[in-house]
Amino acid sequence: MRFHMHLLPTYFLDLDPPFAIFYQQILEQIALAEELGWECFWFTEHHFSLYGGPEPNPAVFLAAAAARTSRIHLGSAVSILPLHHPVQIAEDYAMVDVLSGGRLEFGMGLGNTPSDYATYGVPRDDIRLRFEEAAEIVARAWSEERFSYKGKFWEFADVPIYPRPVQQPTPPMWVAGHSPESLGWAGRHGFNIMTTAHPYEPDHYPVAINAWREGLASIGLGPTDRSCKVHLRVWVGENAERAREIAEAAVLRYDNISALSRGQKFDASSYNFAGMLTQGRNVYGTPDQCIAAIQNSIKNYEFDIFSTTFNFGGIPHEEIKKSMRLFAKEVMPAFANTNLTMAPRGVASAAGSNS
Repeated sequence: MRFHMHLLPTYFLDLDPPFAIFYQQILEQIALAEELGWECFWFTEHHFSLYGGPEPNPAVFLAAAAARTSRIHLGSAVSILPLHHPVQIAEDYAMVDVLSGGRLEFGMGLGNTPSDYATYGVPRDDIRLRFEEAAEIVARAWSEERFSYKGKFWEFADVPIYPRPVQQPTPPMWVAGHSPESLGWAGRHGFNIMTTAHPYEPDHYPVAINAWREGLASIGLGPTDRSCKVHLRVWVGENAERAREIAEAAVLRYDNISALSRGQKFDASSYNFAGMLTQGRNVYGTPDQCIAAIQNSIKNYEFDIFSTTFNFGGIPHEEIKKSMRLFAKEVMPAFANTNLTMAPRGVASAAGSNS
C-alpha cells in the first residue's frame, strides 16, 4: 500500500504561529515525511480564506519543498486551471519539475469555492470548458518543443516553453473530482484521479470511478495502468482518549472553517464521529485503531494510494511530527503487504453520514 501526504492549511489566528514560522514548520514536515517513507506530498490551491487560502500558489511551495528534499514526489492538489493563463501554469510547473529533478505530480481541478471565480473575474458558466482547454494546452506545452493552439478561450502560434519538464512527454497528470463527467473525462485522457473521503459517503463514488475505468478502456488502458488517490484526515497517538480528543476537536474546527469559507453554517452537534470511523472517512486513535479505520476505508472506498493529512484544525507542529513518526512506525508497516488495485470490486454499505 502506498502512502502520500496532503496539506490544505486550516489556519487559526489563535492557534497557529505567524505565517513566516508556519511556512517553515510545513517545510520541516515535508522533510520529515520524506525521511519517514511517504512517497509524495501534495499542496492545495485556495484563495481569500484561512481555509486553504494561506497556500494560494502551490508551485511556490513546491519549489521551496524541492530545495529541502531529494526523493519525495511533490504534487499540486490541485492547480485550479480556469483561474489562470495555461501557458503560465505550464511554465511555473515545468520549473518545479526541473528544480526537483523530475519529481512533480501535476494535479488539476475546477476548485470548489465560488468566490475565487468572482474575485478573479472568471465566469463560472463555462469553467469546465476552460478547464479542459487549459489542460490540453499544458500537456502540449510540455510535450512539444513548439506548439500552436486555437480554441474558444486561448490562441497561440509557434510557442516554446522554457524550461521543458524533466519528465517527458509530461509529468504524471491527475484530476480531482467526484462526478462521472469529471472522472470519465480524466479516464479518456489517460489521467490519474484523486478523491476525498470525508465529504462523501461511499456510495457517492462508484459510478464516477467506473466512468474513469471506462474512459481508460476507451484509449486502451486498464485501471492498473493509472492510480486513484484518496485523501483523509489522520491522527494517531499512544493514548486512545487523548488521540480522540485531539482529533475530534481538530475535525470540528476544520469543518467549521471550511463551511465559513463557503458562506455556510456548520452544526457540530450533529457530527457522527462513530459513523465516520466505521466508514473509514476519518482515521484517528491508537495505532491499532488507525489500522482498523484504514481497513474500513479499504472496504468502503476504491483507491490504490492512501493520502494522509496530519496538519489540520490547528494541531501544534510538534504534535504533528510526533504523530507522523508514530504512524510511520506502527501503522504503515501493517499495510506493507496490502496490494490495492483499481480493478472493479464491491462497495460496502454505508454506516454513517457527515460532510
